[in-house]
Amino acid sequence: MSKQEFDNDMYESNLISLLDDEGNEYEFEIIEELDYQDKHYYALMPLFDMPDEEDENSENVYMIFEDIIDENGEPQLAEIDDEVLLDTLAELFENKFDEALYDEDEEDE
Repeated sequence: MSKQEFDNDMYESNLISLLDDEGNEYEFEIIEELDYQDKHYYALMPLFDMPDEEDENSENVYMIFEDIIDENGEPQLAEIDDEVLLDTLAELFENKFDEALYDEDEEDE
């Protein structure tokens, strides 16, 4: 295996495509997962320009979705409408991001 192949495998992204209600497809990178109160959640970074975000903040935007099973028994990712839950999950994800960054800094020393 060449170094280039090794590096590509090592940094391969975990990508997912989601469809909105109008059938438009959007691609995201799964940046983190967590379990909270017996449910599973994903932090996804959009791989497209978010229309409502300012340019300087667009690289720090991520979205949180809940892993659910729909009425047909199919796995789905659902938006979270509860603002209190969303704030709690955002804080939990931010803590995980900080821990990962702290661990990377320790490895660099």
